[in-house]
Amino acid sequence: MSEIAAKILTRPRRRLIVSRLVPYLLLQALIVIVTVLGLRLLQPGDPEDFAVSDFSAREDGTMRAVRLPHFTASRYSLADPPLYTAAFTFRPGDAGSGWSVYLPRFSNAVEVAVNGVVVLDSRRDANANRPDRNTPQIAAIPSSLLRDGANDITVRLFVWGPLKGFLDTVYVGPDAALRPAYETRTLLFVTLPVVFSAWQSILAVILAIMWLMRRHEPVYGVLAVAMVLGVVQAFVPPPVPPATTSRLAAVLLASAPIESALIVVFGMLFFGWRWPRYGTLLFVPGLVVFVVGLIGGPPLPRILFLVLGIPTVGLCLFLMACVTAAAVVRRQDAASFTIGCAVTIVLVCWVQDMLTVLEIATNDRIFVSRLSYSAMLVAIGAGLTWRFARALNQVDSFAGQLVARVGEAEERLKASFAREEARARAAALANERTRLMRDLHDGLGGQLVSIVALSERGHEGATITEAARAALKDLRLVIDSMDDIGGDLMLALGSWRERATAQLRPHDIVLDWRVATPQGLPLHPELRPWHVIQIVRILDEAVTNAVKHAEARHIAVSIETLDDDHGPYGVISVTDDGKGFALAGNGASAGQTARGLRNMRSRAARCGAVLDLSSDASGTRVRLQLPQRFPDSDAAAG
Repeated sequence: MSEIAAKILTRPRRRLIVSRLVPYLLLQALIVIVTVLGLRLLQPGDPEDFAVSDFSAREDGTMRAVRLPHFTASRYSLADPPLYTAAFTFRPGDAGSGWSVYLPRFSNAVEVAVNGVVVLDSRRDANANRPDRNTPQIAAIPSSLLRDGANDITVRLFVWGPLKGFLDTVYVGPDAALRPAYETRTLLFVTLPVVFSAWQSILAVILAIMWLMRRHEPVYGVLAVAMVLGVVQAFVPPPVPPATTSRLAAVLLASAPIESALIVVFGMLFFGWRWPRYGTLLFVPGLVVFVVGLIGGPPLPRILFLVLGIPTVGLCLFLMACVTAAAVVRRQDAASFTIGCAVTIVLVCWVQDMLTVLEIATNDRIFVSRLSYSAMLVAIGAGLTWRFARALNQVDSFAGQLVARVGEAEERLKASFAREEARARAAALANERTRLMRDLHDGLGGQLVSIVALSERGHEGATITEAARAALKDLRLVIDSMDDIGGDLMLALGSWRERATAQLRPHDIVLDWRVATPQGLPLHPELRPWHVIQIVRILDEAVTNAVKHAEARHIAVSIETLDDDHGPYGVISVTDDGKGFALAGNGASAGQTARGLRNMRSRAARCGAVLDLSSDASGTRVRLQLPQRFPDSDAAAG
């Protein structure tokens, strides 16, 4: 059953692959046909009216008649180069425009003489000696060399292999008639390769920067190295024999197969394929050519390049075509289609060059692989640009969504913050209202009840007056606690000092006020009115106990700021010289004192403070240690 299910699942997958692969292959076949027709139709035309094709060629000591284009019999002929001799007719009527000799194609170098005088030597132009450039040559013929009627022209063809020498049709005629054909060929086979190579170098720099910024994507670095090798091969001039620069020649020759192998690596990485371990074998032919070029001398590197390098380039192009076809089947995107079409064009041009090398296309010696390779670079650049643009669009879309979501979250946060702020404000008002009600009830309410009770019992006015003053004092305390003191407790203590001094004056008790540290008490931005009123009531209780119960004659208040490992904190001490008291005493007075001490400790705990109390026969000392940070609510009372 499992085999049947596997077959059922495999059939739709095969149909999908066939439905995608067949149209792609048909498109590539169409591209092959168009490329072949383009190579045939887009070749520049030459002025056939001035063609000189019939020559006598002397090669290897023999003379024979040949017709251009012509391939030499030897691949190496520097000591005794083939000599082509012919005649052309000079027309005196065209003498005013000037005459020139024009050579569209040749390999490797030529020396042209008219009537025994050399007018052109291509060895002086390094680019003219490169077969992959198809560089044309034109030279003006001095009018003094031309004779009416028949004139002799000789062409010496210097060949240094590994391919056979080739000489295309020679054209001799008015410069105005030959110059347009020369400029057209120069544009196609000299200027365009240089322009593409310059663009390639710029793209290599951009890709190198992208790789340096994104090390986790080696595809950019691989393509940058491949393009650098192509630029080196394009711009470094080749050696011209008899110059012995075999190392430079080896580098130039080895760069093509290594560059092609790097392009395959790029394709694998770009389309998300894993590079196999045996894939490094693609670099072996190029490295062999490079090493042999460093060790041995010419013409060995050129022979190895012909035997190993060129097949390696074709194999890499075929592998790249397979990789792009698989990518088209899997991805169906513009990048794989574009690169696949470009690889097909380069592969067709490589086949065309192989037909020329094998002399199957006998009338052609135009190598177009290097020029078509630029088309593949354009396609790769377009693929990378498309990929980069798509990534930018995705980033912009994500950024837009993120901005929208952040805006929505910000609006929700603002609304939530406003609700929380309103809720906190309402809670604060409710807490403050409750505190005021509690303070009025505990303080002013009790005092008013005492006044009413005293009035109903018929006590003396002095007693009622004293109770009324106590009630007024408590009311002022509540009102003063509502003042904004900016976290500076010293302001509240200043007001309390005035009230305490007024309270002690009728009893002839001296209030000694000492501030032990310059800053007094630390600032507390979190200080709230209910904190202030609890501290003031503790101090009031301490002074009241000293007046009523201790029979003190002197009261000292000390204020200072101390430091520990956690930071500064304030300390308020109230000391009297009374007779002291005992918490374990008996009687109503002892019970009232105990209740007062419990209230003081409770108030201190609600503020987060620590109350220490000591009493003996020499007096009583109340020490209130303030917290480093006051609590936000009076739940600290526990």
